[in-house]
Amino acid sequence: MNLPLPLPVLGFETTLVVIAFVLLIAGVVGSLVPQVPGAPLSLAGVYVYWVGSGMTEPGVVLLAVLTMVGALTWVVDFAGGAVAARVGGASTKTAVAAGLVGLVLFFVTGPLGILLGVALTVFALELYRQEDARKGLKAALVTTAGMLASGIVQAMLTGSMLVAMLAVALL
Repeated sequence: MNLPLPLPVLGFETTLVVIAFVLLIAGVVGSLVPQVPGAPLSLAGVYVYWVGSGMTEPGVVLLAVLTMVGALTWVVDFAGGAVAARVGGASTKTAVAAGLVGLVLFFVTGPLGILLGVALTVFALELYRQEDARKGLKAALVTTAGMLASGIVQAMLTGSMLVAMLAVALL
């Protein structure tokens, strides 16, 4: 009779390090997917690692810097689309409506559906408000570009957090 080999048991600290890096990687991926909280996942990864190291690694200064980068990433996540809509000429009401449409579409469609839904919402509302298709199209295109740029900036910021934590773990 063959007995199954016992699975290796990871120590508590090793388990926390694994969880931390899973969270950090999920943060980078989440920053590229609309409505997925990349920044909080990355911050959770940093703090889980910190707790797993006995609150010694990363040091206090790097921990503060990573916390600020995570907070900045979160601001970019929330404000990116709204700022882009305003820059494109959309009203505050249009920006809010587009945000709500994006939230609803998150549960119904994928990332492409969210982008298209938000763009169409901005276009339709601005066309109605300004009675100018060109201004509505401009607002929709700038909003869409801003949403995409926001995702890229978020990925770069959460990616830098991952790289910093890899350096902490390996050095």
